[in-house]
Amino acid sequence: MEKSRVLVVGGTGYIGRRIVKASLAQGHKTYLLMRPEIGLDIDKLQMLLSFKAQGARLLEASLDDHRGLVAAVKQVDVVVSAMSGVHFRSHNLHLQLKLLEAIKEAGNVKRFLPSEFGMDPARMGHALEPGRITFDEKMEIRRAIKEGNIPHTYISANCFAAYFVPNLCQMRTLLPPKEKVHVYGDGNVKAIFVDEDDIAAYTIKCVDDPLALNKTIYLRPQENILSQNELIAKWEKLSGKVLKKIPIPSDEFLASMKEMMGKKRLLYSTQRFSTPGWTSTCNAIYNYKLYEPELYFLNDTSTQFPWRFPRKMVFHGNGNEDSIGLQ
Repeated sequence: MEKSRVLVVGGTGYIGRRIVKASLAQGHKTYLLMRPEIGLDIDKLQMLLSFKAQGARLLEASLDDHRGLVAAVKQVDVVVSAMSGVHFRSHNLHLQLKLLEAIKEAGNVKRFLPSEFGMDPARMGHALEPGRITFDEKMEIRRAIKEGNIPHTYISANCFAAYFVPNLCQMRTLLPPKEKVHVYGDGNVKAIFVDEDDIAAYTIKCVDDPLALNKTIYLRPQENILSQNELIAKWEKLSGKVLKKIPIPSDEFLASMKEMMGKKRLLYSTQRFSTPGWTSTCNAIYNYKLYEPELYFLNDTSTQFPWRFPRKMVFHGNGNEDSIGLQ
């Protein structure tokens, strides 16, 4: 069967660029939406040209140009949105509503993947501000998808490893702590950390899979389900240095969240990072493995970043389930 033609919207972003690379690597005809304003950003423009050199096709259209969007969407089978949802500088999830209008009018798209990729917004009713707005907006997009009867797949990958692992879940930096580390609550609540390249690879893997149609895909490699204390212990073993643990109680943590409003959208509270155990026990198994179960980290003379943790991933699903698990 011929692979679907994939349009990536937001293909120069943090996750988007990885999705483009994964789509090209897996042999899909890959298209990128090139918005007019990108011509003022030399880095993004060079990235687009690099993707073009690798075989991607650039489609010029603005999200404010309905006719242009419809024309772009009519050239593909699958649309993947990687527009910024949780970002230091921007928050653009509502713009996907314009993309949905174009998809509905075009009438040819057989799968739409909205910009999610983090924790499942349908299971984040307990989320606190300021992060809650992200989940509320994602649910608004989901309602529009349902109302428009648009075929879809939702990707839930929980915590991006590069944002939460190297810094040992510290809120104000992406760098690893040198002498002391803040421990939120008792530090024993489990979270699921997934490498961003894995997220992209499995996102593309599911676009032509009938089992993933109108389903939520949960990525939860078992060896990546760790508490903050376990994460700290792994780092201490790697670095050979014991860090001073400073407990952060709930009220202090909530105050820091308010202070950081507008700087970074936080995805978890002191009580819940994310909830393991959401995946279904299913019976269809893919013979698809990305990595051997070994530990990767940057071997730098000054710092080491445990970017990737061991994972043994098995992708499995059942057509009768509402979700598919990857463990």
